[in-house]
Amino acid sequence: MKILSAKQIQQVDQYTIANEPISSIHLMERAAMAFVDEFFQYFPNLQPVLILCGKGNNGGDGLVIARLLRNMAREVQIYIIDIALESSPDFQLNQSQLSDGIHVQYCKEAQEIKPPASDCLVIDAIFGSGLSRPLEGEFAKIIDRVNKWPNTKIAVDIASGLFADKSSRGFTKLKVDITISFQLPKLAFFMPENDESVGDWKLVDIGLDAEYIECLAADFNLTEQEDIKAKLPARNKFAHKGNFGHAMLIAGSLGKMGAAILAGKACLRSGVGLLTLHIPRCGHDALQSTLPEAMVQLDSGFEWLSGLAQLSTYSAIGVGPGIGQHPETVNLIGDLLSKFQGKLVFDADAINIFSENRHFLELLPKNSILTPHLGEFKRLVGDWENDFDKVEKQIAFAKRYKVIVILKGAYTTISDVEGQIYINSTGNSGMAKGGSGDALTGIITAFLAQGLAEIDAAISAVYLHGLAGDLAKSEFGENSMLPSDLIAQIPVAFKQL
Repeated sequence: MKILSAKQIQQVDQYTIANEPISSIHLMERAAMAFVDEFFQYFPNLQPVLILCGKGNNGGDGLVIARLLRNMAREVQIYIIDIALESSPDFQLNQSQLSDGIHVQYCKEAQEIKPPASDCLVIDAIFGSGLSRPLEGEFAKIIDRVNKWPNTKIAVDIASGLFADKSSRGFTKLKVDITISFQLPKLAFFMPENDESVGDWKLVDIGLDAEYIECLAADFNLTEQEDIKAKLPARNKFAHKGNFGHAMLIAGSLGKMGAAILAGKACLRSGVGLLTLHIPRCGHDALQSTLPEAMVQLDSGFEWLSGLAQLSTYSAIGVGPGIGQHPETVNLIGDLLSKFQGKLVFDADAINIFSENRHFLELLPKNSILTPHLGEFKRLVGDWENDFDKVEKQIAFAKRYKVIVILKGAYTTISDVEGQIYINSTGNSGMAKGGSGDALTGIITAFLAQGLAEIDAAISAVYLHGLAGDLAKSEFGENSMLPSDLIAQIPVAFKQL
């Protein structure tokens, strides 16, 4: 699903109005009806509603919502924020059509807005996605006042004060519990800095022109289940293990052999034909007893990795889980980059080694995959001003070194070598435990070994990993689920796909 800029969203609105054709007032009616339908999914009981309306088209949406809710026997009150702005024509028309029984009050100052009863639902329709500058003066005071209310708050399309496609960090913006957004998600929804101003968000289809949306260029995309089904490796009934690739995982050190085991299990569960783990000698017994399906190639080092054997038989190599940063392990990474130009995945300490040995970055084969978490990424690129700046740094890094970067976290972002960003839609906070990233490395390596293009392997593996995590959450809960529980759900995730 494309994630468009605020300007592009306005273009889609205008194109739909001109070419459906439909009047702007009827499109507003359609959007409000879609909002109310979703609103009733959340709040089927007839709680009273307070709607805060600006005087633009977002406020016009609020007026239609008020009329529709009143027609459904809701008790409705409206505050119209009447501060030095011209009313839009659609706002004026909907204002004239308000139903009897709706209490309307005009407010020029924050102190005129009184807190509603505790059971009252507050709908925010002051500003929409077209907002381009920070709120100040009485607008900011009103938002600050409403933020202190304990009531449940629902945003129409986007919370007031929140920019759709740039950072609003440090600015005044409404804190909401739910955002019911029109047609397409906004980039702001995926940024951690905006969590309190987005809450639980849902999309409603308001019938914007799908063909025109498809024609628009978008640098950001949200990955959905249908995108993944076509990418997964195909399996033929006459196939043998050689058809599904031979993967190598370079992993483990003394005290961190669990990382190698988790990565290996996830790799095997993800369909690879053959798997070899290159590990230090201290891990031999653990690997041979825990992963009988895998082959083990022992390093000459006992506690850490120090050298590589012949690499030509492997169709993909994943390196990093639990390897540490011993000088001999650093040399192994350099040796790998000089000897193997195939498909590569780098995780964990392999990425930390790049941060300390930046000349290695110049040796990365095109489309190599790096899977940093935030701390590892910060060591690679330095700090960032806000979450939007962080994504720009991710794009710049991927383009500079011609690599794929998977920046892990809620809404994991995947950047390709051209700067396109794919935002993952699966996963949960129960995955925030050591070992989850090792599992992801195993899945990616398995997909690469089976012949998927690097970007397809990255997108598909991240989605499957998150889906398996969601399945583990449903069984064990976010607090108690383990990365090994996630790995155990990979078969179920495949079945779902």
